[in-house]
Order: sequence, then C-alpha cells, then structure tokens
Amino acid sequence: MRQLLIVAALLPFAGFAEPINTLNNPNLPGYQNPSQQRMQTQMQSQQIQQKGMLNQQLQTQTRAQQQQLQNQLNNNAARVRQAQPGGSAPVGQQVLPNGSGGMLHADPDRTLNPPQTLPQSNSGGMLHP
Repeated sequence: MRQLLIVAALLPFAGFAEPINTLNNPNLPGYQNPSQQRMQTQMQSQQIQQKGMLNQQLQTQTRAQQQQLQNQLNNNAARVRQAQPGGSAPVGQQVLPNGSGGMLHADPDRTLNPPQTLPQSNSGGMLHP
C-alpha cells in the first residue's frame, strides 16, 4: 500500500520527463547527439537568415546600379539633344553658330596649302653613315 502511495505521488511528475526520441535512437546508424542536433539546427537557421540578408543586399545594390545607369543614360541623351542643331543649351552656355560648315563643307575662298615635302639629304644621317 505504501508503494502504491509513492507511485501515485510521483505520477504527476512523469509529465515533466523528456519524451523518448524514437527518431534519434543511439543504436541506429546516423545517430546524432542532441547537442549536435541543436547546433546543426542553429547553424541552419543562421544560414537562412544570412541568405535572406544577402538577397536583400543584392536587391539594394541592383536597384542602385539600375538607378545609376538610368541617370547616365538620361544625362547622355540630354547631351546628345543639346549637341544637335536646335537643341537647347544648358543654363549659362551660349550656342555659337557654325558658319564655316566644318570639315564637310569646304570654303572655296579658302584654300589649304599643299603638303610640303622635306628635302632629301645625302649627308647621311642615322641610317646611312
């Protein structure tokens, strides 16, 4: 009777006991210590967090690069528009007329001097002593 009373008194504490882990049996191959399992779980969760942070950083960098490239494209397009005839000049700059026509239109009144040839010297030089 006394033993029954002791068992009945200790029965509520049985709920606090660790349940038996049938998936991690030390007699089966592939057994891992519970501490190793906890460490592995923590490492996996850290890896998942780090992967998420890296993905977020990559997205931020990609957005910044796209914005920078878009700004460069807009700036270059504005320069091209300004360089074309009739394009608007930037503030503080004055567009000067090109009356000479540049290299494509030769001015008949202006002639270029024909190329001059250097006189040949028979005195030698570096190649012929």
